[in-house]
Formats: sequence, C-alpha cells, structure tokens
Amino acid sequence: MGVEDSLARYNAAALKTSAEVIRCYSTSFGMASRILDRTTRSHIEAVYALVRVADEIVDGAAAGAGLSSDVVEQLLDGLERDTETAMGTGYSANLVVHAFAVTARTTGIGTDLTRPFFASMRADITQREHDQKSFDRYVYGSAEVVGLMCLRAFLVGRPVTTEEEAVLVDGARHLGAAFQKINFLRDLAEDFSTLGRSYFPGVRPGNFTEADKLRLLADIDEDLRISAAALPGLPPTPRRAVALAQGLFTELALRLRRTPADELLRARIRVPNPVKFRIMAKAFTGRAVPELAAQERTA
Repeated sequence: MGVEDSLARYNAAALKTSAEVIRCYSTSFGMASRILDRTTRSHIEAVYALVRVADEIVDGAAAGAGLSSDVVEQLLDGLERDTETAMGTGYSANLVVHAFAVTARTTGIGTDLTRPFFASMRADITQREHDQKSFDRYVYGSAEVVGLMCLRAFLVGRPVTTEEEAVLVDGARHLGAAFQKINFLRDLAEDFSTLGRSYFPGVRPGNFTEADKLRLLADIDEDLRISAAALPGLPPTPRRAVALAQGLFTELALRLRRTPADELLRARIRVPNPVKFRIMAKAFTGRAVPELAAQERTA
C-alpha cells in the first residue's frame, strides 16, 4: 500500500470515529446531520466530535475518572496544541483531532475560531459565575464559533457575496448563541448544584423567578429570529438541516416557556422523540421553519 493510500485509509477511519461520537452523544444534531450530503456531513461530524471531546475533558468523562482540575487543564491544553499542530501538518495520532484537521484544512477553519473555543472551555475549569462581558465572551467561544465552523463547511465550493456572507455569519452566530442559552436554561439547577456554575449573570436557582425565565427566553427568541432570517441564504441541503436544528430548539424553547420557573429547577425539559421525528419529516420535505415548532404546539 502506498503512502497516499495509507493516508486516505487513515482519513476514512478518523471520519468514521467522529461520526460515532455524534451518534453516541446527540440525537438532535445527529438527526440534522443526516439531511446533509456525505461530504458536508463528515465535516459537521468532525467539528462536533472535537467539541464533544473538549467538553468531556472539562465536564464529563475526565471528572468521572476522578481527575483533578490541574490535570484537566493540562489535558485541555494538550488537546488544543494537538489540534493546532494537526491543522498545520494535516496529521494527528488522535483520530478525532485528525478528522477535525482534515475538515479545517478543507473548509478554511483557522485558529481565529479554535482559540476562542478552547478559551471558553478553559474558563469552565476556574470560572464559576459570569458578568455580562464574560458571559458574552463565553457564549461566543463555546457556541457562536461552532456555528461559524459549520458555516464554513456549508459554503465549501459555494461562492457568496460579501453582503450575503455577512447575513449568514450573523445568523450562524445567533443560532449558536440560542442553542447554548437554551441549554443553560434547561440545565440551570444541574449546572449550579453539580458543577457549581451559574452562567446567566445574576441568576441562581435560589433567586430564579418567572420574570427571569421570560426575560431570558425573550433574548433567545431574538437570537432565533435573526438566525431564521438567514436561512434562505444557505444552500438547499444545509438550509434544511439547519432548519431542522432550529425547529428542534425552537420547540424546546416553547416547552421551557410553558414550564413554571420553579419546575425548571427540578426537571430537565426535553422534546419527545415523536415530536422530533415529526419536525424532522417536515424538514426533509423542505417545509418552512421556524413555523414548525409552533405547529407542534397543537399537534
């Protein structure tokens, strides 16, 4: 087997590894990615897998293994170094990092996006509360840049004007922000009690009111409105995939709105699978979103 054949086989193994990560961890993003063509789907899976591995270092498996915060920080630093090296060389011994590097080199993802992401992950190790400035910085690094990475994948080989790109960038950032804020809201109690964190400035389980919930949801609604306005500018297949993701999270936001604030502190709200599948079926047929989730309220 030649050197080029060896690299092609290794690339394929890396991409399959990333695909398995998204199947293990995310129903919603996994569903949305199925709409994409194989090449674009591989890029999105590679982005998701790296993000998930970093998150597991900070919040999940590493903690379950009993690692100290110092070791966690060392592991995260090592992952970032490996990622940047692989983005430059095109190779990593870590299959997830290698897959991401292939995607980054193909789509134009650079350290302008990866460094803010790792900075936000690093903040989770030491920062327990946020003011508005640090919250905005955290949401940008942990979520908005992920939306921008996905946008790079969607636009490979598809030229857009400067004006069109500006609208799409704004939409990708706001959609990423909406996803993150929705997750913060439904995980409010767990983040505080288990991880000792309070992401929303000035909000803690002990003083969380219905007015707080509605204020946060109004901000999320605005993010979703801006992201929905950018949907028509995406190529057809990515547009349906993003519409599905937007529909799922819009439905989740609606369920959070219907749930009393004190109940959010006791239960994690989910979108039932039958509702997810109905939204997915509509997205596959190209039906408009964000109206999907609103229709589900009466389904």
